[in-house]
Amino acid sequence: MVCRGPILILRYLASILLFCIASVQPGQAFPARQTAVQVAKVAPALADQPIPPIPQLLHDVEQHQKEAEDAQRDYTYHVHFEFQQLDRSGHAKKISTLDSESIVIDGVRIDKVVARNGKPLTPRQAQKESDQIDKEVARAKARREHLAARGEASDPEGNPLIPVSRILELGSFSNPRRIMLDQRPTIELDYAGDPHAKIRNQSEGIIRNLVGTVWIDEQNRILVRGQGHFVHDFKIGAGLILNIHKGLSFDFRATHITGDVWLPATVEGKGEARILLFEHIDGNFRLVTSNYQRFTTSTTIIDSDRLVNADHQTQPNPPAPVQPSPPKPN
Repeated sequence: MVCRGPILILRYLASILLFCIASVQPGQAFPARQTAVQVAKVAPALADQPIPPIPQLLHDVEQHQKEAEDAQRDYTYHVHFEFQQLDRSGHAKKISTLDSESIVIDGVRIDKVVARNGKPLTPRQAQKESDQIDKEVARAKARREHLAARGEASDPEGNPLIPVSRILELGSFSNPRRIMLDQRPTIELDYAGDPHAKIRNQSEGIIRNLVGTVWIDEQNRILVRGQGHFVHDFKIGAGLILNIHKGLSFDFRATHITGDVWLPATVEGKGEARILLFEHIDGNFRLVTSNYQRFTTSTTIIDSDRLVNADHQTQPNPPAPVQPSPPKPN
């Protein structure tokens, strides 16, 4: 069986933590390999411009994030995931990797595993993976239909959407400030969940159990970075579906592709979680995306040389095989 749990956990969290990803302790996850982020102070003329009121800013993000997610469906990319299981001293005792192709099927974003620990899947494993994907897509469609029948909105994966108005009831954003992030004006906000807020569903419990910081691109009104950890244990389905332990932390970053299109770039973290009882992570993890491709009427390769090797360094695409010349007629 191909281990899919860590990627499923990250995909689930990313789909519902639209705004609320809080701060990770410095140096916890892969400190020597973190993606370089250029942070600088804004020019005085820009710094003097007023920052939009937080509710208005978040409503803008809510609208633009939906538009950006619709645009993301045109893109596929490679996903490299590394997990370090730690011993009692905090040293890595086992390292596992998964390589996947992130694609969209019937509107559902799917990470199709193609290699495990550097080895391509066997034909039997590949067939099991295809069968698993069919089940994931069917479950997502069923969840969407179930919520639609109840008059509730959902994302393409069938997770309930939580509007900004409700998020503001589950926690608070504060201390807005403007910085330059990767040479783009960015608004930085602190977030703190309210542990006493009453929740209407289990997804809201995740938002309630977070504190920290998010970064919003000022031009595109898109969430481009968030750092997170849980301040309490969190369970869905009494832990049978998802069981996140207090302290699970991660750092999410998006990359600007073109126009207002942003795609996931990296997710780093540390902690313990379990999904569906049998998939378990406990240690450091890092996810890196690369080889973005856009599919429309013609296929365009976006940033195609961003392949990642075992040390998380970029490497060029391998050269295309040379096709033999046709034999010359006698």
